Amino acid sequence: GVQTGMTVCDIGCGNGYYSLQLAEMVGPTGRVLAVDIQPEMLNLLRQRAAKANIANITPIIGTLHDPKLPEAEVDLILLVDVYHEFSHPEWMLKAMRRALKPDGVIALLEYREEDPNVPIKPLHKMSKLQIMKEFSPNGFKLVKQFERLPWQHMMFFGRDETNQR
Repeated sequence: GVQTGMTVCDIGCGNGYYSLQLAEMVGPTGRVLAVDIQPEMLNLLRQRAAKANIANITPIIGTLHDPKLPEAEVDLILLVDVYHEFSHPEWMLKAMRRALKPDGVIALLEYREEDPNVPIKPLHKMSKLQIMKEFSPNGFKLVKQFERLPWQHMMFFGRDETNQR
């Protein structure tokens, strides 16, 4: 669903694997907010973006409590195998909800805890039940799922206006 002109966010962007792809997808009229808590990762992202001549990525140094996103400007927040690492998920969910446009969406990917054949340490897996127990009470509703990834859940959450935390 990424389209030209969108503002998208890659939280836990690392060296920019997804940020660089998203930058191409949103085009020169769009922007990518690339958030990480490690300055060295953002430096690598800057180098990769410069080498690829990509200018629509804004690196942001986030904190454990706050991704430092602008209010009500983000169409899509991408969380790839990073949410389970949050030490303060309630605070992060509140900040992400605030950053989303009213019709904005969080795309969450996490390794499936329910599947013992997923070759990832249990510490780095999440069940759908656990995800729902955290997202629903924090003002989000499940709007879509993609079930055909081999090892991960892919769940899309929108703002739940009936639950305004």
